[in-house]
Formats: sequence, C-alpha cells, structure tokens
Amino acid sequence: MAARKDVPSGTLDMLVLRVISRGPIHGWGLMKRLGELTDHVFQVTPGGLFPALQRLEEDGWIAGEWGVSENNRKARFYTITKSGRRQLAKEEDHWKAISVAVSRVLEGA
Repeated sequence: MAARKDVPSGTLDMLVLRVISRGPIHGWGLMKRLGELTDHVFQVTPGGLFPALQRLEEDGWIAGEWGVSENNRKARFYTITKSGRRQLAKEEDHWKAISVAVSRVLEGA
C-alpha cells in the first residue's frame, strides 16, 4: 500500500463531483469510495470533506437530500446538478492540461 497523502490542493472538488456524478451517495460513503478508488493513497477526512460538500451545495453544483443509509442511519445523500456537470467538465479539462504539462517536464528534465 502506498503512503497516505492529503488530496492535492484544488482537486477535492473535482474528485467529489466525479464520484457523485455516478449516482446519489452520502458523505461517509463518499469518503469510503474515494479511499477505494485511490487505493487509499489520498486521505480524505470528515474535516475536509464535509465543508467541501457544503460549499459545493451552496455553489449549486450538488444537491443534498436527507434519507436513510444502509446502516439505517439518517444521512444526507448528494446528487450532481446540471451546473455541477458543467463544472466537472471544466475541472477535468483543466486537470488533464496540468497532467500533460507535468508529464512533459518529468520526461524532459
């Protein structure tokens, strides 16, 4: 297993939007899914995730609705909005451009 790292600055919103774009999910499930998808390399804590979810909801990129989790607990389930899908596309394009640029430096240096 790789060493655990904080999510790179500026990418948490994109990662959250991507996971939520696959279907409704509650915060704890989202944290768990991000860990699974990154092979637990990124450490996403409640203290980082829940303020991001609140901010994304305030920005209109996700919508939250109260429901009951698989553990029969009250949980807020999030879905992506049309505006959120547009934002996700912008952030993915930006990330791809950055990734290409960094790769070029690493390969050419």
